[in-house]
Amino acid sequence: MTGRIPVKPLRVGIIGAGGHANSHFRMITDEEEMDLVAVAELDPERLQNALDTYGPFECFADYETMLQRCDLEVVYVITMPGHLTEIVLTCLDRGLHTSIEKPPGMSSFDTERLLEASKRSQGKAIVSLNRRYMPQILAAKTLLVEHGGAVQVAANYNKPITRLGTTAMAGIAPAPIICDAIHHVDLLRWLSGSKLEEAGDPAAVFAQSWLGEREGSFRYNALMDFENGCRGVMMSHYGVGYRIQKIEAHAEDLSIYMDLTGKPNCRVFLKGVENETQLDLESVGGSEYNETRHFVGCIRQDRDPWSSLDDILKTMRLCEDIANGASSEMSH
Repeated sequence: MTGRIPVKPLRVGIIGAGGHANSHFRMITDEEEMDLVAVAELDPERLQNALDTYGPFECFADYETMLQRCDLEVVYVITMPGHLTEIVLTCLDRGLHTSIEKPPGMSSFDTERLLEASKRSQGKAIVSLNRRYMPQILAAKTLLVEHGGAVQVAANYNKPITRLGTTAMAGIAPAPIICDAIHHVDLLRWLSGSKLEEAGDPAAVFAQSWLGEREGSFRYNALMDFENGCRGVMMSHYGVGYRIQKIEAHAEDLSIYMDLTGKPNCRVFLKGVENETQLDLESVGGSEYNETRHFVGCIRQDRDPWSSLDDILKTMRLCEDIANGASSEMSH
């Protein structure tokens, strides 16, 4: 009697065990085709907390020692943008499949360096823009594509004051639209795409970028055109009253409103009537689908991730144009 030959789990290492790493730890340890074998973190307390919660695995105080001693296949680089580029370059030069925390560097110049390294590498690279892989987003995008593609997409991404963009973060993190609100700039691109697996390419952006009186109170408004004819609106303000993340997308006879502030909540309207039918999550991988599961599939099947460096370079350039208050065709 024959059956499927068991596939060994991919041997995974993580570089960086700060707050952003927790979701990655959970996805990796929940993924049966991955085996977390090593973590590198400078802060001993963070490393111990990760070991207590997600161990056992080998612990290292520096990532280079981990890369030298462990026979890894996949590495997750989850550091601040100012520290990220050289680490990712090292991983790609070793031929490792590499998951890159957003944003992929301090600027599009850094992203270009990573892209060139990925072209030389035997490893695949994915940028961790996780909204693309949310089952609710994928199911909503499926509806948009079925109705001929989005004609209008819009996003709000607001927060109280953070340290992003302040003097304390100089050289560590870029402006918030690049470091943080990139999530929804990229989501606008993703939902505007004419196919499920494609993002829309920006053609022009008309943006306002200004500062409030307090340090860190960044304000952004942007209108954008995509090459396929879809239009987009982005509003992101820091130093306001609450963390709000909302998306809306419209196609012929279809309107979708999504609140991503907490657990995703979606309302769908067809021809003026609210559709009470739940989104079809099973058709897009199920309710537990995520970027890690997608990355495993890309590695196993030798295909490019949806959020490849090549594609996310376009998102980085769009974010920079918004940050610079561009009012013309794309400047890059």
